[in-house]
Amino acid sequence: MISQAVAYMLAAVVGISLGLIGSGGSILMVPILVYILGIEPILATTYSLFIVGMTSLIGGISGIIQKSVIFPIVFIFGIPSIISVYLTRAFIIPVIPNILFSINGVDFTRDVSLMVIFSMVMILSSVSMIKKPKSLTTGEGKVDAKKNVILFLQGTSVGILAGLVGAGGGFLIIPALVLLGRIPMKKAIVTSLCIIALNSVIGFAGSLQSGISVDWKFLLSFTLCSVIGIFTGIYFSQKVQSAKLKIAFGWFVMFMGIYILFKELVP
Repeated sequence: MISQAVAYMLAAVVGISLGLIGSGGSILMVPILVYILGIEPILATTYSLFIVGMTSLIGGISGIIQKSVIFPIVFIFGIPSIISVYLTRAFIIPVIPNILFSINGVDFTRDVSLMVIFSMVMILSSVSMIKKPKSLTTGEGKVDAKKNVILFLQGTSVGILAGLVGAGGGFLIIPALVLLGRIPMKKAIVTSLCIIALNSVIGFAGSLQSGISVDWKFLLSFTLCSVIGIFTGIYFSQKVQSAKLKIAFGWFVMFMGIYILFKELVP
């Protein structure tokens, strides 16, 4: 019961993070489900996609109402991302063997390998949050043909990553939108939430097609906590310096990524 209460509180923290800084929080959802609630990694990534998707959707709708979402960028980045996340969840994940390879009699299973990949993603995410982003705000939302191609390719990569690890990929999306789309940070955050929502919901649909069974009662209640969190995050985003919070949260995510890496690889 205590572990469940902690997990539900952390689900709210994930939502708060998404509301405040647009990324990072979703990267914690899988560890919460795996290490606190004991859910196996493949199912945990499926649950994470739904929870993150619904939570990001709320934030995205708020951005649409405030007219902060850059829709051309959503389509350029989002369409290839949606396609790749769906194909990954529906067709790639189901055919990955339980034992990938063995070294000196030690089997490296699909679940261990997935968590190792996830830990590396967390570390990369933390670096993205810790370092100071470049500020490019001229030509808002307008990109040339070359940058369109780069955004398209990055969208594809983010979709594959989201499909594998069950995270939204905001730590990759936001820098791409700021540097290539030349979108101000606050608009990049809400635009990112729209893309994350599309990725996650479509990825979850791909998982359902592959035959994964879902505990809807648990999933909806857990999602509700995260949705409450994002409303809280959006409210405080107007009052809190998100840059400092993002750096602090980045260090926490890095610590968690290193912890998971050692937990999975060190006997």
